[in-house]
Amino acid sequence: MESPYSSIRSASLLIAFILLDRKISLLGLLHFHSLNAYLQFQKWAEEYGPVYSLMLGTKPAIVLSADVAIKNLLDKRGNIYSDRPEMYISQDVASGGHRLVIMRYGDTWRTIHKLDLENKFLLKGLLDTPESENLFNHLRRFSYSLSTQMIFGYRCPDFRDQRLEQLFYTVEEWGKVSESGSAQLADLYPILQKLPQFLLPTVRKAQHVHKVGRELYTSHWLKAKQHLKDGTGLPCICNDLLLAQQSESLSDEAVGYIDGSLLEGGSDTTSSTMYAFIQAMMVFPEVQRKAQDEIDRVVGPNRLPDVDDYTNLDYIRCCVKETLRWMPTVIMGVPHSVTRDDYYNGWKIPKGATIINNVWGIHMDPERSPEPRRFNPDRFQGDHTTLYESANGEPLRRDNFNFGAGRRLCQGIHIAERSLFLGMSRILWGFNLNKALDKAGNPITPNIDDLVGGITVHPKAYPINIVPRSPERTAIIRKAVEDVEELIHPDSGQWKRVPDGMVFGIWKPNNREE
Repeated sequence: MESPYSSIRSASLLIAFILLDRKISLLGLLHFHSLNAYLQFQKWAEEYGPVYSLMLGTKPAIVLSADVAIKNLLDKRGNIYSDRPEMYISQDVASGGHRLVIMRYGDTWRTIHKLDLENKFLLKGLLDTPESENLFNHLRRFSYSLSTQMIFGYRCPDFRDQRLEQLFYTVEEWGKVSESGSAQLADLYPILQKLPQFLLPTVRKAQHVHKVGRELYTSHWLKAKQHLKDGTGLPCICNDLLLAQQSESLSDEAVGYIDGSLLEGGSDTTSSTMYAFIQAMMVFPEVQRKAQDEIDRVVGPNRLPDVDDYTNLDYIRCCVKETLRWMPTVIMGVPHSVTRDDYYNGWKIPKGATIINNVWGIHMDPERSPEPRRFNPDRFQGDHTTLYESANGEPLRRDNFNFGAGRRLCQGIHIAERSLFLGMSRILWGFNLNKALDKAGNPITPNIDDLVGGITVHPKAYPINIVPRSPERTAIIRKAVEDVEELIHPDSGQWKRVPDGMVFGIWKPNNREE
């Protein structure tokens, strides 16, 4: 006798992809999920054009693989394209309805939406423990600690910090449950959300991810909140959130997830982008040499690069842009949803349709970027726009689509550009990034297309040989760290006072009652 659930399985095994008047039977949903979806989306864009539609279960989706289409829809019509599709497992179960990046557009979202020193400790980590297995940990600690200082007012001195590990566990596992077959089925066939939880095995995993994330983010917030209220807190974004909580009656859990969303965005994507950049320097040594030649010419051997060098290090700025193009961490964007019927080039886009920003497809378009898998910063020669200016400028010249579009454009784009610039320029100033050797003495070239992750991705772990460029540069790095360490409590690793030049440096904590 046929199982009562066979019809559900059968329905889930077919996606009807509709472009213009043609219907094409393609991959089953569960099989489709097991593929590198971004590569398949790129293939369909090449075959059917830069804008095509498809039916995912019971819901239509529009895939945008053209810069002009994203500008015309997500930017220019942001008033109706700023919603997110329903994501039951990802948002309701794994995030308690609070994760900012996938929050539905509405009153709550509008209310919520209304670096230098950590970099030196990154360099010290590369000097002390340059082993391949530690590289990603150093990058994650750097981006995480930079984020915690701006958001909560305290830093992370060690990559073995349990809270750092919990953050990246939450980010990685949330990505996995969000991309799982069960999650996609529950979104595509909403009736499945009413089934007993044992029939949606991802629910238990999502509940655990939410538990870990809620406890982590709420504890971060409550600690910062208490320090702000008793007058001992350091400058941080939580100062404004405390005022917002009082005026908007937001719960501690809701504010914790606001902070957590900022922490995720600032920590995960920055470290992944830096990891991709270091891989590119190793795989394309001619780019590394050219970048180091510019740094040596502009900065010289006697000091570290700083933010004042930004306008004079044109090639490094091009490296920032090329890294974001070459290795987009949010590889298919975060989906949008349209709030009313719309029309584009004669095609109807129905209310509630999911809009997929096919970042990989745009970045790897050979007409837009010749030889797209070649890391070539020179393709941005003469482009003097900041990342923010480019994102809001002429679509054909936009450098990357990692930061979203329209009203959902990531507001951390300025901080990301500065931290990437400092990280890239200082690492290349102080170190040579060489290929590791196998047992036979042959250089190991990693596969640049071997990516891991879920909603966000990064290169698979690779071996590398990190070598200081000279004893003199090593001494300069260590002296810079010693100068910074004078401002830090030796036991806690926290700042004794806010260093000059830090963001929010003129802010003073106030005692205030709820």
